[in-house]
Amino acid sequence: MLWIPFTLCAAFTQALRNAQQKQLSVEVNALGVTLARFIWALPLALGYLGLLYGLQPAGFPHFSGAFVLSATGGAMSQIVATALMVLLFQRRSYATGVGLAKSEALLAALLGVLFFGARLGALGWLGVLVGAVAIWLMRGASRSGSLELSTLLLGLASGLCFALTTLWVRYACHQLDLPFMHTAAWVLVWTIATQVLVLTSWLLWRDPETLRRLWQRPSLVFRISLSSSIASLCWFTAVNLEDVGLVKTLGQVEVFFTLLLSHHWLREQVSGRDRLGLLLILLSALLVIWPSL
Repeated sequence: MLWIPFTLCAAFTQALRNAQQKQLSVEVNALGVTLARFIWALPLALGYLGLLYGLQPAGFPHFSGAFVLSATGGAMSQIVATALMVLLFQRRSYATGVGLAKSEALLAALLGVLFFGARLGALGWLGVLVGAVAIWLMRGASRSGSLELSTLLLGLASGLCFALTTLWVRYACHQLDLPFMHTAAWVLVWTIATQVLVLTSWLLWRDPETLRRLWQRPSLVFRISLSSSIASLCWFTAVNLEDVGLVKTLGQVEVFFTLLLSHHWLREQVSGRDRLGLLLILLSALLVIWPSL
């Protein structure tokens, strides 16, 4: 049961972060917006880890080869997933971009069962499938009335990379013999440190102008990093407690928050298809969590 509130918190803070990233994407390229997600998150994650040890002392982890490979793989795939989603924002509305990227839940369930030993019950699979139908309804259309193939592929690629991120993070968490909160915090620190190092080094070498633009928007960049830190911590904790397919399917309630922010904050129009997709998302989440109630 504890994974449910962590997942709901992660879904809300992720929707908030994505809306802020949509704002930043108007003036900063995809890699710059991706770095904004992580740049202040590292000191925040380190501070949280220190606070956790102060409140509940525990041993220090042994970083095995399996941990290093899986945590680093998760960090890199999250960079790619976020950059692809920002490209979706630049092509489409905020709500449509998030909707396409939420193919992650179905992909995570399939990959988890095939390669990571996860198991889903009948209701869980039904919830995943209903969620997939909802995302298809919310896929968005071009001006001619059809969805461009390149946009659909961008969304599926983003969802696949997000799914791989979560599966690798769960695997990394299970390599550490610590309390589950400490485990999630250590994986968070490792992944964010990797992401900041890789992205900052690349931009310093190839695109220092993007770093300058980020420096000119300190408040927005900090808010993105803060909401990202909270979202990642909650996701990491939830997937440490429950199968990824279930967590990510329940996490599709993020679309509810996305539509609210899209309509009331970003002033984007919400179509009838989006509203129907929202109802199916909520049904999908209910089917997933029903066995845990």
